[in-house]
Amino acid sequence: MKNSRDNQLSDRRTAAADAKAALLKAYREAQVAAEPAKAARQAERASIAAAREARRVERERVKLEERARIEAEAAAQQAAAQAAAQAEAEARESAEKDRIARVIEDEAARKAARDLRYANRKARQA
Repeated sequence: MKNSRDNQLSDRRTAAADAKAALLKAYREAQVAAEPAKAARQAERASIAAAREARRVERERVKLEERARIEAEAAAQQAAAQAAAQAEAEARESAEKDRIARVIEDEAARKAARDLRYANRKARQA
């Protein structure tokens, strides 16, 4: 008979205090027993966090290198496009100058031919 009806208040209080003390003692013993495993888990978590941070830093570095490479390629393409545009403008200008020179030469040749015809006509008349 576990729970007999003749328990007094002091007996019940003592039993409750003993049970509470036993629970507290068991809890403290479990904490002490789990301390090495807890430290190992914390160390493992710290190493995982450090590795995660190292991977994040590496990703950032790779991202920055990629961005710098893309910017360098864009600058090179822009420089090439600018050089091509400048070469095209120079070619257009050169072609325009050649055309103007040919027009001037043609005008001079026509004028020379006209002057020759005029001189021949004057020579025939005289």
